[in-house]
Amino acid sequence: MRVVIADDSVLLRAGLERLLADAGFEAVASVGDAATLLDAVAEHQPDVAIVDVRMPPDFSDEGLRAAVQLRHRNPGTGVLVLSQYVEEPAAQELLALGARGVGYLLKDRVADVSEFVDAVRRVGQGGTALDPEVIAQVMARRRREDPLAPLTPREREVLASMAEGRSNSAIAARLGIGDGAVEKHVGNIFSKLALEPDESDHRRVLAVLEYLKG
Repeated sequence: MRVVIADDSVLLRAGLERLLADAGFEAVASVGDAATLLDAVAEHQPDVAIVDVRMPPDFSDEGLRAAVQLRHRNPGTGVLVLSQYVEEPAAQELLALGARGVGYLLKDRVADVSEFVDAVRRVGQGGTALDPEVIAQVMARRRREDPLAPLTPREREVLASMAEGRSNSAIAARLGIGDGAVEKHVGNIFSKLALEPDESDHRRVLAVLEYLKG
């Protein structure tokens, strides 16, 4: 299995090369910045790229951004991100492109060499290797960004019916509940979506717009 390693630390790159060589991998390129990583993958077409998140020139999330580009440009190359932190926005963007051939591990939580090698092999073969903490933080971010997250399943059903243009009585008949229950659900929806009474706005329409965006 052919591997490209991208990390600004020369010592870490050398260590990964030795570790992977002992496990039967071939490190076809070892680079220290995101731009060179993209060039190396284009040239060598490896099975997997191991990418540090923070690399030159700004040491912010260049590596992760490069990983996202790799997923677009070289969908056949697996991407395993190694980081000290969970960079939520870019991590979410990376995972949104599909979980096949994607890994995101936190360096401090890699328990042993065999687990790491297994993760590299799994990602290179099109599998997934995600640290549970990465999953938890990405999902938490999605919940924070989703205005509909506070709604109960029943309230979502009511809002979906509202989006279809149904009146409260029509919603009640459809869901098999009373008109009063529908009114209560609608009130809860307005409250949870922070839609306060306002003569200049139609709260029902605004709620539907939030539903459509969600």
